[in-house]
Amino acid sequence: MKRKPKRTAGGRPPKFSEPRRPVTVTLPERTLAELAAINEDRARAIVKITDAIAGGNRHRFRHVELVAMAPGKSLIVVGPSRALKSIPGLKLIEIAPARYLVTIPSGTAVESLEVALHDMLNDPDVQHDEREHAILLELMNLIGHQRRTQRMSKAEILIIDSN
Repeated sequence: MKRKPKRTAGGRPPKFSEPRRPVTVTLPERTLAELAAINEDRARAIVKITDAIAGGNRHRFRHVELVAMAPGKSLIVVGPSRALKSIPGLKLIEIAPARYLVTIPSGTAVESLEVALHDMLNDPDVQHDEREHAILLELMNLIGHQRRTQRMSKAEILIIDSN
């Protein structure tokens, strides 16, 4: 009985020490040139940019943070979140790459946002996604604390329909 030869782990060593998979993407020539300027290896350039913008494993940005906008006043800014986008009425307004203002329609009670966040935390899909769960929990805790200590107010922003 002939044995099949054992496969060796030949070939190139892995570029990254974490789980990975190949993807195919079409990019504009301009973007390819920019990536080449960052790193001749496109995959490494994409990872470097993603880590710089979204924080990567270093968590450069917090999932939820308060950003000063005036003396004694701050805005709630969050990172990207599929779960937050699915909450009816809540809108995320991108103010910088991967940084969003949290907005709710005029007349919406802050308590209703807390309830929606609490409900979303019980969603099985969210419970299995550490990042999404962390964002929702942090935001719910922040809003709840600020509301209970009466340190939260709402203001309207002007939005222009540019269609």
